[in-house]
Amino acid sequence: MEKFAICGYTRISVDLFEDRDNTSIENQKAIIEEFVKNKFPNSKLDLYVDRDRSGYTFEQREEYQKMRSLMLSHQYDILIVKDFSRFSRRNSRGLCELEDLRDAGMRIISIVDNIDFPNDDDWLKIQFQFLINEMPVTDTSKKIKAVINRRQKDGKWICNVPFGYEMVNYKQMTFKVDEPNALTVKKIFELYCNGWGYKKIAEYLTEQRFPTPSMVKKERYESEGEKSKYEANPIWNTASVRTILSNDFYTGVLRQRKYTRTKINGKEVKLDDENNIVFEEHHEAIIDKQTFSNVKTLMSKRSTNHYHGVGKYSTKYTGLLVCGDCGSPMFSRSTPRMAPSYICGNYHKHGKKYCTSHHTRVDMMDSIVKTYLAKVRCEIVKNVNVIGSALESENQNSPQKRKSAIDLLNEKIEKAQKELQITKRQRIRDIIRNPENEELLEETYNSLENELCGKIEGYKAQLLMCNDKTDNIKSLKSNSDYIIETFDTILQKDELTELDLKNVVDKIYVYENHIEIKLDADIESLLINDYQVTKKGIEIERITEDYFKEEIILKITHQAQKQLDVFLALNKPLADDVVKTEKIYSRNAINNGDPLEIYTDAEGEVIFKKYSPIGELSSFASQYAEVLHKNGGLPIAIMDNDHVIAASGISKREVLERRVTKSLEELMENRQIHIKTDTVPSMNAIEGYDRKAEVVYPIMYGGDVSGAIALLEDENHTMPTESDIKLVQVAAAFLGKQME
Repeated sequence: MEKFAICGYTRISVDLFEDRDNTSIENQKAIIEEFVKNKFPNSKLDLYVDRDRSGYTFEQREEYQKMRSLMLSHQYDILIVKDFSRFSRRNSRGLCELEDLRDAGMRIISIVDNIDFPNDDDWLKIQFQFLINEMPVTDTSKKIKAVINRRQKDGKWICNVPFGYEMVNYKQMTFKVDEPNALTVKKIFELYCNGWGYKKIAEYLTEQRFPTPSMVKKERYESEGEKSKYEANPIWNTASVRTILSNDFYTGVLRQRKYTRTKINGKEVKLDDENNIVFEEHHEAIIDKQTFSNVKTLMSKRSTNHYHGVGKYSTKYTGLLVCGDCGSPMFSRSTPRMAPSYICGNYHKHGKKYCTSHHTRVDMMDSIVKTYLAKVRCEIVKNVNVIGSALESENQNSPQKRKSAIDLLNEKIEKAQKELQITKRQRIRDIIRNPENEELLEETYNSLENELCGKIEGYKAQLLMCNDKTDNIKSLKSNSDYIIETFDTILQKDELTELDLKNVVDKIYVYENHIEIKLDADIESLLINDYQVTKKGIEIERITEDYFKEEIILKITHQAQKQLDVFLALNKPLADDVVKTEKIYSRNAINNGDPLEIYTDAEGEVIFKKYSPIGELSSFASQYAEVLHKNGGLPIAIMDNDHVIAASGISKREVLERRVTKSLEELMENRQIHIKTDTVPSMNAIEGYDRKAEVVYPIMYGGDVSGAIALLEDENHTMPTESDIKLVQVAAAFLGKQME
């Protein structure tokens, strides 16, 4: 009888459910040995074993990889497994690997499946077997993922905690503050706020013999009677220090869903902060939010300024002051005989040929910044009152409405999903009945399925907005309260520090005739006002949407003006410190307004209009409106957020450039649709125009509403048909795609 070199492969998974029928390696070995003894009595058998290894990948199986290299080098003739689930539980990779082994001259036998490949080349049977083997893996993966997602949304998925905390019960996912190590965390934050860098802090902790995170983990494992997999390194490294300083878990914040996997056993991908599920004040904090914010600000500033030394004289505005005229950083000038001040860097290096001095004294700048912050604080307080009213209104009036909206959206999602399933089944039936029209049917059904998928995603987005509305208002109010607290702390100080400035100021631009102060982005987002600091006092200029038509000036009290005049009189410049009398210290910015573009009207006058993404497609929109009118037979109007930009089936001269009505603006803002029914009347969509809109769908671009498309009434005022509604819906989606 012919002799063969045979290798037998056995595997047990970490997943007990997946391997409920393969409870022991010994069982698999016995089956393979018995089979070889009966079928190949004179052949040599080598067994390879992988324990606690998933069948979904090949790369993580050390013994299989060792056996594979020998098979591909023709040192074995036959591979025997108990069944193909031991070989692979991934359909595509398993079949590909099987073909690679066949091409290398290997014969593969699956005992339980009764397959001898390629001698018994029933490829369909093999494919079916691999498909069945993969199903438990994908099914289990989906179930586990659903459980994790549910617990993350409830804030109950805590597998581990950072240094400074310790797990109390892994099963119940409870933890507490580890007091001795919490002191180490506090020390790290304190040292960093005092100007120390990562390396210096790490060296200090090592010298003082503070236990490292790996030492703490190993000690906990050993105290529980388990063998530790961690190396206890007594030396602190900069990465550990940086990780601790950047982790907001220490402030009582729990972040869920920080990582995700795109596939089973795939690599973890870090998600952006906005995609995390965040729970404020979830647990006991070690670090207060003010300290964490200070550290976060310093970390971002130090990443752009690489000098970490300590100067002889204070240079707290270094990195913040920029020459507005030439863009050069301002240069600090400090000597015992001269008041601390800054001049333009280009002027300092190259002289008057390149720029003027832009001389600015530090004490003057301190006064301007503090006075400016005081006025900004007043405006934020006003906004907080508005936010508080909105939150109170939301809590009193909205729960029942929100619940009703959520129930309705869930019903719509379920209905659309059922419709999608029916469409998929109908596709298969139609292709089987009409194979000669397969290409046309595929194209048609792809369009229908994409439309339904888009509808489902839209409903889910609306559902998410319903759930997040109150949370967003709470977050905004919390952020506002925190900023006000920060401002109060700064304003109570006699002298501003570098940390104070970097907490609230992003850049200060010094021009020849004025100064612009740009605040941190989080603070800017809470403001709608423009502030100016002049020698006569401080003005607040509110920039409205119609900025170029109207200016509303709010003056501060005479007392504040007088205080600033007194300051200027007491702080006269030195001989070489020339201050021009017309110099204005100001900040000019338009917040929470729409971007404006410059146009000319028919008479050649300059006018300003809001930027409109769909306006860029006005020519295409006009052609598209013509096509829609010819197909549907009803008048069509296409609008951006403000005006009608295209129309067909009606007099264009009457409607083009007409403003949309308030009701249509509200509909677009709320991302709603309008469909005329027996109980819902037509809506006025165009100001000063008689024909009303029967069907309106918003045009979505980049997650925002960029306009709308409306089907207007015909002369007979007939009800819109299902095909009319579908036509407008598809047209709105199509225009949104064209803008991407």
